[in-house]
Amino acid sequence: MFACTDVDYRMDDSARAAAVFFESWTDEKPSLERVERLANVAPYQAGQFYQRELPCLLAVLDGHLRDLEAVIIDGYVTLDIAGRSGLGQHLFEALGGQIPVIGVAKTAFQGSPHAAQVLRGTSQTPLYITAAGIGVQEAAQHILEMHGAHRMPTLLKRVDRLCREVT
Repeated sequence: MFACTDVDYRMDDSARAAAVFFESWTDEKPSLERVERLANVAPYQAGQFYQRELPCLLAVLDGHLRDLEAVIIDGYVTLDIAGRSGLGQHLFEALGGQIPVIGVAKTAFQGSPHAAQVLRGTSQTPLYITAAGIGVQEAAQHILEMHGAHRMPTLLKRVDRLCREVT
């Protein structure tokens, strides 16, 4: 099983973390959706984003870890060629280095020379793919295989909407 994850922060210092779980890279629909509401989320600190987001991701993945083959995050796994840790690397380490993490970013970070660039559909704007526990080219191929005719795969769009829904 695979999971796409995302987090949305609210004005009251809370957050909604979402995960959509699926069985195959080409799946159009998730086999399971999960949302966790978290109170008193740590404030944003420049250069320490993972301290805010990591607990949210771990909460929404809790109970499903033993079945996971990979986790996809909205963002970077590594930040540069030197391998400076991004959110995804911290998640990979928090998962004991046993579950590959693939980062899918919509914008370049400091030029992103270390990231694989993926063009999906007819988009001329790439997605930037980084990874831990799996080769970056293999990770990029999986993102290319994901369902959807547009730049963003269907399940990544779904998890984004799921965490933003107001309830």
